[in-house]
Amino acid sequence: MSEPGREAMNDCDNVRRPRHSRRTFLRAASALAVARTGAARVAFAVAPASDAGARYDRLLVLVELKGGNDGFNTLVPYADPGYYRVRPKLAVPRDRVIVLDDRVGLHPSLAPLVPLGEARELAVLQGVGYPDPNLSHFRSIEIWDTASGSRQFLANGWLTRTFAASPTPATFAADGVVIGSNDMGPLAGGGVRALAMADAARFIGRANLAHREPARGNAALRHLLETEDDIVEAAARLARPRAFATTFPATPFGRAVRTASEVVAADQSVAAVRITLQGFDTHRGQAGVQPRLLGELAEGLAALRGALTEAGRWQDTLVITYAEFGRRPAENISAGTDHGTASVHFALGGRVAGGLYGETPSLASIGGNDNVAHVLDFRAVYATALRGWWNVDARSVLGGDFAAVPFLRT
Repeated sequence: MSEPGREAMNDCDNVRRPRHSRRTFLRAASALAVARTGAARVAFAVAPASDAGARYDRLLVLVELKGGNDGFNTLVPYADPGYYRVRPKLAVPRDRVIVLDDRVGLHPSLAPLVPLGEARELAVLQGVGYPDPNLSHFRSIEIWDTASGSRQFLANGWLTRTFAASPTPATFAADGVVIGSNDMGPLAGGGVRALAMADAARFIGRANLAHREPARGNAALRHLLETEDDIVEAAARLARPRAFATTFPATPFGRAVRTASEVVAADQSVAAVRITLQGFDTHRGQAGVQPRLLGELAEGLAALRGALTEAGRWQDTLVITYAEFGRRPAENISAGTDHGTASVHFALGGRVAGGLYGETPSLASIGGNDNVAHVLDFRAVYATALRGWWNVDARSVLGGDFAAVPFLRT
């Protein structure tokens, strides 16, 4: 059986395993969702004295590259002959690479990120992964979303655990907002105030359609109506269309970035936003897909920087990309790449210390089915966000000590 076939079988196996239980109420049209109960909020609101220093005035934006982005054509090892040997069709020509140093450079579709690099607001994280990697989409993204070990199964997302241990201020409209997907990801699980929305105008319009009938002593109905009241309240506070001078790309990701910008610009009442860019599972025809997606990513992130600068929030924003895995170094017979292990990710923001972090893997002895070892554990990236950005206890959330990656300015 081919490697993609084995991967598909692994995914089917994981579909049968129940994922986390979620206290999530989905609206009929899937335009918005809310995971919140007043009782659960109280149950999780046990905060140590050190939580007084939690910096939730600082925004965290997670950008999911759904399907597993190919890191080797994102950060191109153009000085390594092994790269061109294992990618005779897919390799980016040397003269098209946006050179970062004498070994690596960015894919040309990422040109909109060059101004961030020049401002030292773009950190490139090399070799991000985890030990004993799993190459199933379903299982691996669960590992990333819950910040678990490869053979460990956790019920709640890592942001859900963060907000349970160190609650956001009661004045916040929500702990987090998910845009571009109905999967709550790192915000899945009970006790978190999380909203999923398609766009701001649609969100507030549907929320205002909620019809109120007397509960007449029905506790379950009363609870549901109270939850819908929470949706309407959050809609009124967060879903406020705003005119920006910044031009947003006319793509699904560009529209998601606009929605995120409107949510953030409404007021400082949300701690985290997760945006999803779909389509990175490039088993075949990668040359026609990945450059377009990388262009959408770069244009969208550049627009996010412009809009949040207008809103006065860029200096207090940290953006981190992530995906379930990367791709193999060698191309396959279908002019694509199969599921791999360690990959390249970005951290950007007004307080990011730009540059290269981690190590560029050598491809000198790589064969067709070989993968590369990870250098940076993704939980070290999360620890940087938790401890260095939000000033919360990373160990209690991640279940261990992970050395921070120094991509934040002191």
